[in-house]
Amino acid sequence: MAKFEVYQSGKKNEFRFRLKADNGQTILSSEGYSSKASCLNGIQSVKKNAVDPKRVVKTTTPSKMFRFSITAANKEVIGSSQNYKTESGRNNGVESVKKNAAKAEIKEVKK
Repeated sequence: MAKFEVYQSGKKNEFRFRLKADNGQTILSSEGYSSKASCLNGIQSVKKNAVDPKRVVKTTTPSKMFRFSITAANKEVIGSSQNYKTESGRNNGVESVKKNAAKAEIKEVKK
């Protein structure tokens, strides 16, 4: 089953989340949050915004890799994907977030 993992890492020991698909692959990761409550709000925002095509921003890196981000209504990035080698791989990642985010449980984990 898909899940959001909440953990702390980085120089400031910030709270972060990652969305993992049923197969264990990380399909979306967050920036750092100063509080656990803010991180949990970020997860709720992903659940709400991932299904809205206007909130999915698809990009290509300078090295021709493909990525996407989920944004909130204020255009702030809530979560970003890994790099994909192909555009179709990225599009599958977007669909996986749409499919999995809404029903994913939230678990706290060690980094």
